[in-house]
Amino acid sequence: MNEQTKKILNKYLHADRDSLIPILQEIQESEGWLSESSLTEVGRHLNMPVSKVYGVATFYNQFRFQPQGKFHIQVCRGTACHVLGSATVLQEIQKALKIKVGETTKDGLFSLEIVACIGTCGLAPVININGNFHAGVTTESLSEIIESYKEKINI
Repeated sequence: MNEQTKKILNKYLHADRDSLIPILQEIQESEGWLSESSLTEVGRHLNMPVSKVYGVATFYNQFRFQPQGKFHIQVCRGTACHVLGSATVLQEIQKALKIKVGETTKDGLFSLEIVACIGTCGLAPVININGNFHAGVTTESLSEIIESYKEKINI
């Protein structure tokens, strides 16, 4: 068990099933994702089958089972973004990075997620990369956006 997970579980010494989600949230906050070993340790700690822990974790879309990329891309699929072409933007990202939603590129640079609404409807379609919003995204501007993040690695 890694040290971070151990510290978190030690905060919940006499915990029961009611603490499962807060424990998972803390582990993900600390590690960036939920590994198979962390799910196993949580199950042991709470005296629950790992299948139940995994079942709860997979039910909620807030939990990730792979590390996020250095640059985490969120594609808004809200109504305004949808109407103005976010499906095409999403397809283009998947094609350019050779990943699907929920995956991370092999080099660990980019990960991809769909969000229901970013709340910037007047700027649609919008993507968010590590808290930086890109408005009015087109297939043309998308390649420039991705390249600008790749260049940040080479600086």
